[in-house]
Amino acid sequence: MGGHEYQVTTSSPFIMTDSLEVINARLTYRDAPIHLLEKFAFKDLHYAHRLLLEKAQLKECIITQTCNRVEVFAISSDPNEQRLLEQWASAVNLSNKEFENIVQVERGKDVIYHLLKLASGLDSLVVGEDQVLGQIRRALEFSRKNHYAGSHLQIIFDRAVKVGSRIRTHTGLNKGSVSIGSMAVRLAEEYFDNLNDKRIMLIGSGEGASLIAKSLKQRHVNFMITSRTFERAKSFADTVAGVPIPFENALEMLDDVNLIFVSTTAPYYLVTYDRVEKARGNAKEGLLIFDLSNPRTVEDKVATIKKVKLINIDQISEIVEKNIRARKNEIQSAEKIINSEMESVDSLLKRTKVEPIVVSIFKSVDVIRERELKKALSIIGKSLGPKEAKTIEELSYAIVEGILSTPMNNLRKEMELSNENEELMRVVSKLFKYEEKY
Repeated sequence: MGGHEYQVTTSSPFIMTDSLEVINARLTYRDAPIHLLEKFAFKDLHYAHRLLLEKAQLKECIITQTCNRVEVFAISSDPNEQRLLEQWASAVNLSNKEFENIVQVERGKDVIYHLLKLASGLDSLVVGEDQVLGQIRRALEFSRKNHYAGSHLQIIFDRAVKVGSRIRTHTGLNKGSVSIGSMAVRLAEEYFDNLNDKRIMLIGSGEGASLIAKSLKQRHVNFMITSRTFERAKSFADTVAGVPIPFENALEMLDDVNLIFVSTTAPYYLVTYDRVEKARGNAKEGLLIFDLSNPRTVEDKVATIKKVKLINIDQISEIVEKNIRARKNEIQSAEKIINSEMESVDSLLKRTKVEPIVVSIFKSVDVIRERELKKALSIIGKSLGPKEAKTIEELSYAIVEGILSTPMNNLRKEMELSNENEELMRVVSKLFKYEEKY
Protein backbone atom coordinates (compact mmCIF):
# COMPACT_ATOMS: atom_id res chain seq x y z
CA MET A 1 0.00 0.00 0.00
CA GLY A 2 1.05 3.59 -0.32
CA GLY A 3 2.88 5.38 -3.10
CA HIS A 4 -0.16 7.41 -4.20
CA GLU A 5 0.13 11.23 -4.36
CA TYR A 6 -2.97 13.37 -4.21
CA GLN A 7 -3.18 16.30 -6.63
CA VAL A 8 -3.20 18.92 -3.89
CA THR A 9 -1.34 21.70 -5.72
CA THR A 10 -3.17 21.88 -9.01
CA SER A 11 -3.20 25.67 -8.99
CA SER A 12 0.57 26.14 -8.60
CA PRO A 13 3.51 24.84 -6.55
CA PHE A 14 4.16 28.42 -5.40
CA ILE A 15 3.39 28.84 -1.70
CA MET A 16 3.85 32.29 -0.17
CA THR A 17 2.42 32.41 3.33
CA ASP A 18 2.33 35.14 5.96
CA SER A 19 5.48 33.62 7.41
CA LEU A 20 7.43 33.98 4.16
CA GLU A 21 8.18 37.27 2.43
CA VAL A 22 10.13 38.30 -0.65
CA ILE A 23 12.65 41.12 -0.16
CA ASN A 24 14.97 43.03 -2.49
CA ALA A 25 17.97 45.22 -1.67
CA ARG A 26 19.63 47.05 -4.55
CA LEU A 27 22.09 49.70 -5.63
CA THR A 28 21.88 50.86 -9.26
CA TYR A 29 23.21 53.47 -11.67
CA ARG A 30 20.43 55.77 -10.41
CA ASP A 31 22.02 55.88 -6.96
CA ALA A 32 25.75 55.70 -7.60
CA PRO A 33 28.38 56.13 -10.37
CA ILE A 34 30.07 53.03 -11.74
CA HIS A 35 33.28 53.40 -9.71
CA LEU A 36 31.18 53.41 -6.51
CA LEU A 37 28.93 50.56 -7.65
CA GLU A 38 32.00 48.42 -8.17
CA LYS A 39 32.80 48.68 -4.44
CA PHE A 40 29.42 47.15 -3.55
CA ALA A 41 29.73 44.23 -6.00
CA PHE A 42 30.32 40.70 -4.69
CA LYS A 43 33.68 39.31 -5.77
CA ASP A 44 32.86 35.70 -4.86
CA LEU A 45 29.21 34.85 -5.63
CA HIS A 46 29.32 31.44 -3.94
CA TYR A 47 30.65 32.94 -0.72
CA ALA A 48 28.15 35.83 -0.92
CA HIS A 49 25.14 33.55 -1.36
CA ARG A 50 26.19 31.24 1.47
CA LEU A 51 26.94 34.15 3.82
CA LEU A 52 23.61 35.88 3.16
CA LEU A 53 21.63 32.65 3.48
CA GLU A 54 23.24 31.77 6.80
CA LYS A 55 24.00 35.07 8.53
CA ALA A 56 21.08 37.13 7.17
CA GLN A 57 18.79 34.16 7.89
CA LEU A 58 17.39 33.86 4.37
CA LYS A 59 15.53 30.85 3.01
CA GLU A 60 16.45 31.58 -0.62
CA CYS A 61 18.73 34.03 -2.40
CA ILE A 62 19.49 35.22 -5.95
CA ILE A 63 22.10 37.90 -6.64
CA THR A 64 22.06 39.85 -9.91
CA GLN A 65 24.97 42.16 -10.60
CA THR A 66 26.41 44.02 -13.58
CA CYS A 67 28.38 47.24 -13.92
CA ASN A 68 24.95 48.96 -13.78
CA ARG A 69 23.52 47.38 -10.63
CA VAL A 70 23.98 45.04 -7.67
CA GLU A 71 20.77 43.43 -6.37
CA VAL A 72 19.89 40.81 -3.79
CA PHE A 73 16.52 39.03 -4.08
CA ALA A 74 15.60 36.86 -1.12
CA ILE A 75 12.88 34.88 0.62
CA SER A 76 12.80 35.01 4.40
CA SER A 77 10.48 33.99 7.20
CA ASP A 78 11.94 36.84 9.24
CA PRO A 79 13.05 39.57 6.80
CA ASN A 80 15.33 42.01 8.57
CA GLU A 81 16.59 44.89 6.42
CA GLN A 82 19.40 45.89 8.76
CA ARG A 83 20.68 42.33 9.09
CA LEU A 84 20.69 41.88 5.31
CA LEU A 85 22.62 45.09 4.69
CA GLU A 86 25.12 44.31 7.47
CA GLN A 87 25.93 40.94 5.90
CA TRP A 88 26.18 42.51 2.45
CA ALA A 89 28.65 45.03 3.89
CA SER A 90 30.61 42.21 5.50
CA ALA A 91 30.77 40.27 2.23
CA VAL A 92 32.31 43.21 0.34
CA ASN A 93 34.48 44.51 3.21
CA LEU A 94 32.68 47.83 3.62
CA SER A 95 31.46 49.51 6.78
CA ASN A 96 27.77 49.50 7.70
CA LYS A 97 27.83 53.29 7.50
CA GLU A 98 28.69 53.16 3.79
CA PHE A 99 25.37 51.38 3.20
CA GLU A 100 23.27 54.01 4.96
CA ASN A 101 20.80 55.93 2.78
CA ILE A 102 22.19 54.53 -0.48
CA VAL A 103 20.85 50.97 -0.82
CA GLN A 104 17.14 50.74 -1.64
CA VAL A 105 15.07 48.00 0.03
CA GLU A 106 11.58 46.80 -0.98
CA ARG A 107 9.28 43.97 0.09
CA GLY A 108 6.31 41.99 -1.17
CA LYS A 109 4.56 42.90 -4.40
CA ASP A 110 6.84 45.91 -4.94
CA VAL A 111 9.73 43.48 -5.40
CA ILE A 112 7.86 41.44 -7.99
CA TYR A 113 6.82 44.59 -9.88
CA HIS A 114 10.43 45.81 -9.88
CA LEU A 115 11.70 42.45 -11.17
CA LEU A 116 9.13 42.42 -13.99
CA LYS A 117 10.16 45.94 -15.03
CA LEU A 118 13.82 44.99 -14.79
CA ALA A 119 13.41 41.90 -16.97
CA SER A 120 11.42 43.94 -19.50
CA GLY A 121 14.13 46.56 -19.91
CA LEU A 122 12.01 49.38 -18.46
CA ASP A 123 14.37 49.90 -15.52
CA SER A 124 17.48 50.17 -17.70
CA LEU A 125 19.25 53.40 -18.57
CA VAL A 126 18.77 52.43 -22.21
CA VAL A 127 15.06 51.53 -22.22
CA GLY A 128 14.33 48.19 -23.85
CA GLU A 129 17.89 46.85 -23.92
CA ASP A 130 18.13 43.07 -24.21
CA GLN A 131 21.22 42.35 -22.14
CA VAL A 132 19.46 42.51 -18.76
CA LEU A 133 17.13 39.61 -19.61
CA GLY A 134 20.10 37.30 -20.18
CA GLN A 135 21.67 38.49 -16.93
CA ILE A 136 18.51 37.60 -15.00
CA ARG A 137 18.40 34.17 -16.66
CA ARG A 138 22.03 33.49 -15.73
CA ALA A 139 21.52 34.64 -12.13
CA LEU A 140 18.50 32.34 -11.81
CA GLU A 141 20.34 29.39 -13.31
CA PHE A 142 23.39 29.95 -11.06
CA SER A 143 21.29 30.02 -7.89
CA ARG A 144 19.10 27.12 -9.03
CA LYS A 145 22.10 24.95 -9.90
CA ASN A 146 23.80 25.64 -6.56
CA HIS A 147 20.58 25.31 -4.51
CA TYR A 148 20.64 28.92 -3.32
CA ALA A 149 17.16 29.51 -4.74
CA GLY A 150 14.15 27.37 -3.89
CA SER A 151 10.73 27.10 -5.48
CA HIS A 152 9.59 30.60 -4.47
CA LEU A 153 12.30 32.65 -6.17
CA GLN A 154 12.52 30.22 -9.06
CA ILE A 155 8.87 30.75 -9.92
CA ILE A 156 9.06 34.53 -9.50
CA PHE A 157 12.17 34.73 -11.72
CA ASP A 158 10.73 32.30 -14.27
CA ARG A 159 7.68 34.57 -14.53
CA ALA A 160 9.89 37.63 -14.94
CA VAL A 161 11.88 35.99 -17.74
CA LYS A 162 8.67 34.96 -19.53
CA VAL A 163 7.23 38.48 -19.20
CA GLY A 164 10.48 40.02 -20.45
CA SER A 165 10.51 37.69 -23.46
CA ARG A 166 6.82 38.30 -24.14
CA ILE A 167 7.28 42.08 -24.13
CA ARG A 168 10.18 41.85 -26.56
CA THR A 169 8.14 39.57 -28.82
CA HIS A 170 4.86 41.51 -28.78
CA THR A 171 6.17 45.09 -28.64
CA GLY A 172 8.93 47.00 -30.40
CA LEU A 173 10.40 48.17 -27.11
CA ASN A 174 13.86 46.79 -27.86
CA LYS A 175 13.91 47.88 -31.50
CA GLY A 176 16.17 50.84 -32.15
CA SER A 177 16.77 51.56 -28.47
CA VAL A 178 19.45 54.25 -28.24
CA SER A 179 21.39 55.93 -25.44
CA ILE A 180 23.26 59.22 -25.69
CA GLY A 181 26.53 57.27 -25.50
CA SER A 182 25.70 54.78 -28.23
CA MET A 183 24.38 57.58 -30.44
CA ALA A 184 27.65 59.48 -30.02
CA VAL A 185 29.64 56.40 -31.06
CA ARG A 186 27.34 55.93 -34.04
CA LEU A 187 27.87 59.55 -35.14
CA ALA A 188 31.64 59.19 -34.71
CA GLU A 189 31.53 56.08 -36.86
CA GLU A 190 29.74 57.99 -39.60
CA TYR A 191 32.21 60.87 -39.33
CA PHE A 192 35.36 58.71 -39.59
CA ASP A 193 33.93 55.76 -41.59
CA ASN A 194 36.18 53.41 -39.61
CA LEU A 195 37.07 53.71 -35.91
CA ASN A 196 39.52 50.81 -35.79
CA ASP A 197 42.48 52.83 -36.99
CA LYS A 198 41.75 55.87 -34.78
CA ARG A 199 43.27 56.77 -31.43
CA ILE A 200 40.32 57.15 -29.07
CA MET A 201 40.15 58.49 -25.54
CA LEU A 202 37.26 58.25 -23.09
CA ILE A 203 37.24 60.66 -20.13
CA GLY A 204 34.92 59.62 -17.30
CA SER A 205 33.97 56.55 -15.26
CA GLY A 206 30.24 56.89 -14.66
CA GLU A 207 27.23 55.20 -16.22
CA GLY A 208 27.28 57.44 -19.29
CA ALA A 209 30.92 56.52 -19.89
CA SER A 210 30.10 52.82 -19.49
CA LEU A 211 27.52 53.02 -22.29
CA ILE A 212 30.10 54.62 -24.59
CA ALA A 213 32.62 51.93 -23.62
CA LYS A 214 30.12 49.15 -24.32
CA SER A 215 29.33 50.57 -27.76
CA LEU A 216 33.05 50.75 -28.59
CA LYS A 217 33.63 47.25 -27.23
CA GLN A 218 30.76 45.86 -29.35
CA ARG A 219 32.58 47.24 -32.39
CA HIS A 220 35.89 45.69 -31.20
CA VAL A 221 37.42 49.17 -31.05
CA ASN A 222 40.37 49.83 -28.73
CA PHE A 223 40.36 52.97 -26.59
CA MET A 224 42.07 54.63 -23.64
CA ILE A 225 40.13 55.39 -20.47
CA THR A 226 41.01 58.12 -18.00
CA SER A 227 39.36 59.70 -14.99
CA ARG A 228 40.21 62.33 -12.39
CA THR A 229 41.84 59.57 -10.32
CA PHE A 230 43.79 56.70 -11.83
CA GLU A 231 42.15 54.23 -9.42
CA ARG A 232 38.75 55.00 -10.96
CA ALA A 233 40.10 54.60 -14.47
CA LYS A 234 41.67 51.25 -13.57
CA SER A 235 38.50 50.03 -11.85
CA PHE A 236 36.46 51.04 -14.89
CA ALA A 237 38.84 49.25 -17.26
CA ASP A 238 38.70 46.07 -15.14
CA THR A 239 34.89 46.16 -15.00
CA VAL A 240 33.96 47.41 -18.47
CA ALA A 241 36.80 47.91 -20.95
CA GLY A 242 39.60 50.25 -22.02
CA VAL A 243 43.26 50.85 -21.32
CA PRO A 244 43.61 53.03 -18.18
CA ILE A 245 45.91 56.06 -18.25
CA PRO A 246 46.51 58.83 -15.67
CA PHE A 247 44.53 62.01 -16.31
CA GLU A 248 47.58 64.30 -16.60
CA ASN A 249 49.13 61.96 -19.17
CA ALA A 250 45.89 62.03 -21.13
CA LEU A 251 45.92 65.83 -21.36
CA GLU A 252 49.45 65.71 -22.76
CA MET A 253 48.32 63.31 -25.53
CA LEU A 254 45.69 65.59 -27.07
CA ASP A 255 47.91 66.15 -30.11
CA ASP A 256 47.96 62.42 -30.81
CA VAL A 257 44.28 61.43 -30.56
CA ASN A 258 41.53 61.57 -33.19
CA LEU A 259 38.45 61.15 -31.04
CA ILE A 260 37.58 62.09 -27.46
CA PHE A 261 34.41 61.23 -25.54
CA VAL A 262 33.94 63.21 -22.33
CA SER A 263 31.27 62.01 -19.89
CA THR A 264 31.83 63.16 -16.32
CA THR A 265 30.06 64.95 -13.47
CA ALA A 266 32.83 67.47 -12.83
CA PRO A 267 31.48 70.93 -11.90
CA TYR A 268 34.17 72.66 -13.98
CA TYR A 269 35.87 72.47 -17.41
CA LEU A 270 38.18 69.47 -17.66
CA VAL A 271 39.08 70.15 -21.29
CA THR A 272 39.88 73.84 -21.66
CA TYR A 273 40.64 76.02 -24.68
CA ASP A 274 44.19 76.71 -23.48
CA ARG A 275 45.00 73.04 -22.93
CA VAL A 276 43.71 71.93 -26.32
CA GLU A 277 45.25 74.83 -28.25
CA LYS A 278 48.64 74.22 -26.63
CA ALA A 279 48.53 70.48 -27.30
CA ARG A 280 47.23 70.79 -30.87
CA GLY A 281 49.90 73.22 -32.04
CA ASN A 282 51.63 70.69 -34.31
CA ALA A 283 48.75 68.27 -34.88
CA LYS A 284 48.35 67.11 -38.48
CA GLU A 285 45.06 65.22 -38.16
CA GLY A 286 41.65 66.49 -37.06
CA LEU A 287 40.11 65.95 -33.62
CA LEU A 288 36.45 65.19 -32.91
CA ILE A 289 35.26 65.81 -29.34
CA PHE A 290 31.92 64.69 -27.89
CA ASP A 291 31.05 66.48 -24.65
CA LEU A 292 28.35 64.29 -23.09
CA SER A 293 28.67 65.77 -19.61
CA ASN A 294 25.92 67.62 -17.82
CA PRO A 295 26.97 70.29 -16.99
CA ARG A 296 29.41 70.54 -19.89
CA THR A 297 33.05 69.92 -19.11
CA VAL A 298 34.56 70.96 -22.46
CA GLU A 299 34.92 74.70 -22.92
CA ASP A 300 32.78 75.91 -25.85
CA LYS A 301 35.66 77.99 -27.22
CA VAL A 302 37.49 74.73 -28.04
CA ALA A 303 35.31 74.54 -31.17
CA THR A 304 37.15 77.56 -32.63
CA ILE A 305 40.50 75.75 -32.70
CA LYS A 306 41.66 74.69 -36.16
CA LYS A 307 40.92 71.06 -37.10
CA VAL A 308 38.83 70.54 -33.91
CA LYS A 309 35.10 69.71 -34.08
CA LEU A 310 33.03 69.81 -30.88
CA ILE A 311 29.60 68.18 -30.48
CA ASN A 312 27.81 68.71 -27.16
CA ILE A 313 25.19 66.72 -25.24
CA ASP A 314 22.27 68.96 -26.26
CA GLN A 315 22.75 68.16 -29.94
CA ILE A 316 22.80 64.40 -29.31
CA SER A 317 20.01 64.49 -26.72
CA GLU A 318 17.67 65.91 -29.33
CA ILE A 319 18.27 62.90 -31.59
CA VAL A 320 17.82 60.45 -28.70
CA GLU A 321 14.60 62.17 -27.56
CA LYS A 322 13.11 61.63 -31.01
CA ASN A 323 13.94 57.94 -30.64
CA ILE A 324 12.26 57.73 -27.22
CA ARG A 325 9.15 59.60 -28.41
CA ALA A 326 8.88 57.19 -31.33
CA ARG A 327 8.82 54.29 -28.85
CA LYS A 328 6.42 55.84 -26.33
CA ASN A 329 3.56 53.58 -27.45
CA GLU A 330 5.81 50.53 -27.05
CA ILE A 331 6.65 51.56 -23.47
CA GLN A 332 2.94 51.92 -22.67
CA SER A 333 2.24 48.49 -24.20
CA ALA A 334 4.98 46.95 -22.08
CA GLU A 335 3.60 48.58 -18.93
CA LYS A 336 0.12 47.19 -19.68
CA ILE A 337 1.57 43.68 -19.95
CA ILE A 338 3.41 44.12 -16.64
CA ASN A 339 0.33 45.49 -14.85
CA SER A 340 -1.75 42.59 -16.18
CA GLU A 341 0.86 40.13 -14.95
CA MET A 342 0.88 41.80 -11.53
CA GLU A 343 -2.85 41.16 -11.23
CA SER A 344 -2.21 37.54 -12.10
CA VAL A 345 0.58 37.27 -9.53
CA ASP A 346 -1.59 38.94 -6.89
CA SER A 347 -4.36 36.40 -7.53
CA LEU A 348 -1.83 33.59 -7.39
CA LEU A 349 -0.45 34.79 -4.05
CA LYS A 350 -3.94 34.98 -2.56
CA ARG A 351 -4.93 31.59 -3.92
CA THR A 352 -1.82 29.73 -2.87
CA LYS A 353 -1.80 31.26 0.60
CA VAL A 354 -4.22 28.52 1.63
CA GLU A 355 -2.06 25.76 0.13
CA PRO A 356 -0.42 24.63 3.41
CA ILE A 357 -3.89 24.05 4.89
CA VAL A 358 -4.99 22.10 1.80
CA VAL A 359 -1.90 19.90 2.01
CA SER A 360 -2.48 19.37 5.72
CA ILE A 361 -6.13 18.39 5.21
CA PHE A 362 -5.24 15.82 2.54
CA LYS A 363 -2.53 14.35 4.77
CA SER A 364 -4.88 14.14 7.78
CA VAL A 365 -7.61 12.47 5.75
CA ASP A 366 -5.08 10.09 4.22
CA VAL A 367 -4.10 8.92 7.72
CA ILE A 368 -7.77 8.05 8.35
CA ARG A 369 -8.07 6.40 4.91
CA GLU A 370 -5.05 4.18 5.50
CA ARG A 371 -6.17 3.24 9.03
CA GLU A 372 -9.66 2.22 7.87
CA LEU A 373 -8.27 0.39 4.83
CA LYS A 374 -6.06 -1.74 7.06
CA LYS A 375 -9.03 -2.55 9.28
CA ALA A 376 -11.14 -3.59 6.29
CA LEU A 377 -8.40 -5.77 4.78
CA SER A 378 -7.74 -7.47 8.12
CA ILE A 379 -11.46 -8.31 8.48
CA ILE A 380 -11.74 -9.68 4.94
CA GLY A 381 -8.58 -11.66 5.52
CA LYS A 382 -6.90 -13.91 3.01
CA SER A 383 -10.01 -14.32 0.87
CA LEU A 384 -8.69 -11.45 -1.31
CA GLY A 385 -5.83 -11.82 -3.72
CA PRO A 386 -3.21 -9.07 -4.35
CA LYS A 387 -5.12 -7.77 -7.37
CA GLU A 388 -8.40 -7.38 -5.45
CA ALA A 389 -6.60 -5.75 -2.48
CA LYS A 390 -4.98 -3.28 -4.88
CA THR A 391 -8.38 -2.43 -6.37
CA ILE A 392 -9.85 -1.70 -2.92
CA GLU A 393 -6.84 0.47 -2.07
CA GLU A 394 -7.27 2.47 -5.28
CA LEU A 395 -10.98 2.81 -4.43
CA SER A 396 -10.06 4.35 -1.07
CA TYR A 397 -7.82 6.89 -2.79
CA ALA A 398 -10.54 7.73 -5.30
CA ILE A 399 -13.13 8.28 -2.56
CA VAL A 400 -10.85 10.72 -0.70
CA GLU A 401 -9.95 12.53 -3.93
CA GLY A 402 -13.59 12.70 -5.00
CA ILE A 403 -14.80 14.08 -1.68
CA LEU A 404 -12.02 16.63 -1.03
CA SER A 405 -11.00 17.93 -4.49
CA THR A 406 -14.08 20.07 -5.15
CA PRO A 407 -14.23 21.85 -1.76
CA MET A 408 -10.45 22.35 -1.73
CA ASN A 409 -10.42 23.85 -5.25
CA ASN A 410 -13.38 26.03 -4.29
CA LEU A 411 -11.43 27.13 -1.24
CA ARG A 412 -8.51 28.16 -3.48
CA LYS A 413 -10.83 30.11 -5.77
CA GLU A 414 -12.53 31.81 -2.84
CA MET A 415 -9.14 32.86 -1.46
CA GLU A 416 -8.37 34.43 -4.84
CA LEU A 417 -11.65 36.37 -5.07
CA SER A 418 -12.38 37.26 -1.46
CA ASN A 419 -11.12 40.36 0.29
CA GLU A 420 -11.86 38.69 3.61
CA ASN A 421 -9.42 35.84 3.11
CA GLU A 422 -7.88 36.22 6.59
CA GLU A 423 -11.25 35.42 8.18
CA LEU A 424 -11.78 32.56 5.73
CA MET A 425 -8.39 31.13 6.70
CA ARG A 426 -9.34 31.22 10.37
CA VAL A 427 -12.65 29.44 9.75
CA VAL A 428 -11.05 26.71 7.62
CA SER A 429 -8.19 26.27 10.10
CA LYS A 430 -10.65 25.86 12.96
CA LEU A 431 -12.93 23.56 10.97
CA PHE A 432 -10.13 21.17 10.06
CA LYS A 433 -8.08 21.72 13.26
CA TYR A 434 -5.13 23.11 11.32
CA GLU A 435 -2.69 24.02 14.10
CA GLU A 436 0.32 25.38 12.21
CA LYS A 437 0.63 29.16 11.96
CA TYR A 438 -0.59 30.29 8.54
